[in-house]
Formats: sequence, C-alpha cells, structure tokens
Amino acid sequence: MVPVLGRYAGLLTATLLGLVVFGPLAVFLPLWSALTLGAVSAAASGLALTRIKALTARCEKLSGEVDLLSRRLLKVETTAVKPAPDSGEAALRAQIEELTVEFGLLSGIVRDLTTVVSTQDVEIAGLNARPAPAPPAPPLPAPAPREPIPAAAPPPAAAPPQAVATARRPAVFEPPAVQPPAPEPPASVQVPPRPIPPRPIPPRPVRDPASEAEIIRAFEQDGLEIHLQPVVSLPQRKVVAYEALARLRIGDPGAAAPAEPETFLPVLERYGRTTELDRRMLQRAALVVRHLARRGSDTLLTYALSPLSLFEPGLLRELGRAVAEDPSLAGLVIALPQASWRGLDAGQRGLLMPLRGRIGFSLDRPDDLRFDAVDLAALGIGQVRVPAAMLLRPQAIPGSLSDLAVEDTGPALARVGIRLVATGITDEADIPDLIDLDVPFAQGTAFAAPRPVRTEVLTAPPETPEPPTEPGPERRPFRSVLRRAV
Repeated sequence: MVPVLGRYAGLLTATLLGLVVFGPLAVFLPLWSALTLGAVSAAASGLALTRIKALTARCEKLSGEVDLLSRRLLKVETTAVKPAPDSGEAALRAQIEELTVEFGLLSGIVRDLTTVVSTQDVEIAGLNARPAPAPPAPPLPAPAPREPIPAAAPPPAAAPPQAVATARRPAVFEPPAVQPPAPEPPASVQVPPRPIPPRPIPPRPVRDPASEAEIIRAFEQDGLEIHLQPVVSLPQRKVVAYEALARLRIGDPGAAAPAEPETFLPVLERYGRTTELDRRMLQRAALVVRHLARRGSDTLLTYALSPLSLFEPGLLRELGRAVAEDPSLAGLVIALPQASWRGLDAGQRGLLMPLRGRIGFSLDRPDDLRFDAVDLAALGIGQVRVPAAMLLRPQAIPGSLSDLAVEDTGPALARVGIRLVATGITDEADIPDLIDLDVPFAQGTAFAAPRPVRTEVLTAPPETPEPPTEPGPERRPFRSVLRRAV
C-alpha cells in the first residue's frame, strides 16, 4: 500500500490542492476556473507526452539491445551446429552463461518497462478522462440570471425594419445548418461512389485472331527457344546456377528479338498448350543439364513449371521415368509458385514425392514472405526465389509481411538447407542492400541478361558407351615357353 501511495503521492496532492483551490474558485469565477483547469490539463498532457517520448527512446534502445543479442545468439547457434575442432566446450558454456545473464537483465528491464508503461497508460487515461468534467465551463450561461437586462435588448429587435427582419429570418435557422446535418454533405458526397461499381471496367484489348494464329504457328513450327540467365553468389558474384527461360521467335527468323512469356503465354493458356510448352522446355533443359554434367560442372538449372501442368499427370510421370533412367538429371530443379505448393492435393503429392531426391524443387513467384522453413524442407524444397522488390520494400506490397524480420529470412531458411535467391535485380544500387539482408544468391539483368543456348548443345547426339574390345592373344617371351616345356 505504501509504495502505491508513494508513487501517486504527487498526483493525490495535486488533486486535493485542486479541489481546495478550484472548488471555491469554480463557484465565484467559473470562467477563470475553467481556463485554469484547461491550462493545468495542458501542462499535465505535455508532461505525459514528455514521459512517453522518454519511454519510446528506452524502447528503441531496448530493441537495439535485443537485436544485438539475437545476432549473438545466432552466432552461438551456428557455432554449436558446426563446432571447430579446436574450440572446447568451456568457451561455449561461457558464452551460453553470458547470454543467460544478459537474458535475465533484459527480462528485468522489460518487466520494469512494462510496469512503467502500464502506469503511464493509467495516468494518460485519467488525464483524458478529466477534461470531460471540464464542461462545467457551460456555467457561462451564468449571465442568464441577468436577463432583466433583456429589457434593453428589445430595442435591437425593433431597430431593424421589417424587410431586414424577413431577410434575417433564415439566419435564425442557421443552427440546424451548423448541426450534425453539416457533416452529412460528405456522406451525401460519398453516395455517388455507389453507382461506380456498375460502371463498366475498361475493356481488355480485343483479341487479334491474326496475331494469335501467328503465335500458334510459330509455336508449332519450332520457334520456341531456351535462354539461360545465371544465378550468382553474393558478394563474390560467382555463377552457381542457371534459370531456363522460354522465348518464342514470331515471324521471320532474325527479324526481331524473340518474344517473352508475357506475350505468348496467355495465348498458349487459352489454347491449352502450356503442358506441351513445359514438355518441350523440359526436354531441352535435360540436354543442357547433361551438357553441364559432361563438363564436370555442378551448377544447377532451374525451370519454372506452369501451375496448369500439375493437373497433367502424364507430364510428371514422363519426368519421373526420365530421371530414373538418367541420373545425370540430378542437376535439374523444378520451380512451382507458392500458391501451388500450398494447394497440393494427395494426387499431386503422390506424383512429386517420387521425384524428391532425384531432382531439386524450388518455390517461385511468392505471394508473401510467410515461409515455414520446416514445412518447405519436408516437401523437399531446396530453393526459394523471391523478387528483390519484395525483400527490399515489403511494405509496398500489401499482405507480404511476415512475423519474421526480412533480414532473418535467409538465415532461417539456411538452417534447414534451403537457399534464398533474390530475383529481378535491375539496379546495381540494390545489391549492397541485399548483402546487408544476408541474401546469399541473386539473379537479374544487373549481373547478366538471358542468353540463348548454343545450337550445338541442343543438337549434340547422346553419348553411347564404347563397346568393350575383346582382349587379343597374349604375347609371351620365348623363354617362358621353354620353361613350361621343360
């Protein structure tokens, strides 16, 4: 009880002093009492704001200490996972004890800070509630008792002529215009938006049957090309993987640059040709993977599979048979959108699980940064590809934030063996920011643009093992023959 009274002694004293001083003052001088009470409330609010700023500064300092502590804890975890042969358990125990002590100190600070903040909230709530009784300021109607003076008031009413009186009658009805109906105009202004939904949406571009027919003709006439874009490590910028990108050359060969998927993919989807596109791209990607394996390279090749191909079991079965027959396809990685991984049904899981361990899986085209590393590892996903804009400016994309800090996304995925790749990097200035976020791999035109695969790589005949040669007659020296004869 005593600590509580000691904490609120100043507040209780100020309250009693206010009752003693402002009570009689409110009876004799209501206006001055209201003004004084308002000044006191303003001073109290200023003091409360000052204390709030001080608490905010302490919270920021505490968050900085917690951040430093989390980094040290992460360093200790990595050390515990892969301890150096020379480091002993004594150093690790010392670090753990030091962290335990720091955790204890921080928990005490947080507990005290929570108590202070709760007390401050109570005081602010009290200060906000007090101005409510301040409306005794309406004692201003006190001049009402002086209504005997209205005897002199009639002259003003009689002074204006009848025309002026009739002109001012509308002013008598001004209060209704100032009353709450005044805010109604905004509401009435918001009524017009209701007819906006029925307003026709800007029509999509009219389909051009001639251009669509040309796209289909180019697709059927083998105008499809495979381009590769490298994935580099940060900050070394060493090429560690490639992504296979589909391009379609429309029209005369060499007349123009090949079209990107945004141009022809919607047409192929309307005509139901996406599965055939994925099948042909996977065949060419397999040739590239075999070429890399023959060169002794361990770089991976990622291809983003269309979500519609998941509903075509024949494609996945063909891929499973090809992988089982050719172990060199282990360098192939199949990428699927985040929505497809979240919506897998039992049949699709049954088709993908036999491929696990034989080829790689990747998560591509994410809708948000809510990655459950354990669940992704259970699905066999070894790579997560995220646009650089989502990592650098997550607030600009609604619904993309997660409970985990952006700078902790890469380390959290790395703990379960998943590597994070930032894609779509076009500005060199974004690379240092990605390095600060601990992003280990990156891809984009800032490093290299997609380039077509050489024709000899795609047309190289499959290597056939040379038949074993029969051993010829062994030639022996004449002395050995004589020895056997003897």
